[in-house]
Amino acid sequence: MKLKRILAVVSACALAAGVMAGCGKSEESSNSGNLSSEVATNSGNSSSEAAKNYKIGVVQIMEHMSLNTIRDAVVSQLEELGYKDGENCTIDLQQANNDTSMVTQILDKFKADGADVIVAITTPCASAAAAYSDEIPVVFSAVTDPVSAGLVKDWENSGDENLTGTSDKLDITRILDTALEITPDIKKLGYLYNTGEQNSVACLKEVKTYCEGKSIEVVEASATTATELSEAATTLFSKCDAVFSPNDNTVAGAMGTVAKIAIDAKKPMYVGADSMVKDGGFATVGIEYTDLGKETANMVDRILKGEKAGDIAVKVFNEDLSTYVNKSTADAIGVEIPKDILEGEKTIIVE
Repeated sequence: MKLKRILAVVSACALAAGVMAGCGKSEESSNSGNLSSEVATNSGNSSSEAAKNYKIGVVQIMEHMSLNTIRDAVVSQLEELGYKDGENCTIDLQQANNDTSMVTQILDKFKADGADVIVAITTPCASAAAAYSDEIPVVFSAVTDPVSAGLVKDWENSGDENLTGTSDKLDITRILDTALEITPDIKKLGYLYNTGEQNSVACLKEVKTYCEGKSIEVVEASATTATELSEAATTLFSKCDAVFSPNDNTVAGAMGTVAKIAIDAKKPMYVGADSMVKDGGFATVGIEYTDLGKETANMVDRILKGEKAGDIAVKVFNEDLSTYVNKSTADAIGVEIPKDILEGEKTIIVE
């Protein structure tokens, strides 16, 4: 009987020891698992906010090099900031085939999907997205003049707590000064654009003001389709000494066709975007569109971390500009580029 009691005590002690050991092991595993999870999260994100699996909708009016460059830079910079599509966030990339009604459909989808922020690339997309900013923060990109477009009250304060963005406002004076330095005999300047694009309309006013002071006649031609654009370009190059087109999406989308018309006419086409030079345009003075996309992504990050969009000033890229010249186009139209431009520190030659 006494032996049985001793054995019972020993068994109880052994059982208790096993239970204590099991508890200790479970707690250690739990802590280890939490630590591993934390490390995995931190190593994958420079921003802890990215771990919340945000939904980011990105819409652009159409596919062309400038807009694709911005879009890709947005995604790349977001990844640098810790937002990895398919891992800890969803980045929904959409383009509207230059159809404003499709832009609205895309924005409706973003809203239905519970987007935390909308990135609207180009003025048409930004104008449509503004209607959704009462519920979803909107960051626009590549909007030439957001004040004239009615998106913001002024450059410093949007007047809307849910909307801000980046501007690719052109330095018309520097572009046309460069045009006259390269081809000083311009007496008639063609202006090729789509009247439906607010940014192009705003630029036209500046071009007219500049040319009036230089006694240069401005000849306008507008188009909304590829066929119309080809006809308009052909007419302008037959009448004018040179043609200028701003960062107009319709023209940029058909830049290859327009550039060929310019080369066949042996006349320079000055443009508003570096990508338009890469697609055959002659020259411009402007920004690197990758920088525009990066700053747009930085704004998205700030908003997702708690800042109000309206407290973030619109960023205008009008400093540290480069001169872009297409050397192949210059050779094809027989224009010699001045040495100070060709060898300039801020000149980028495209072959």
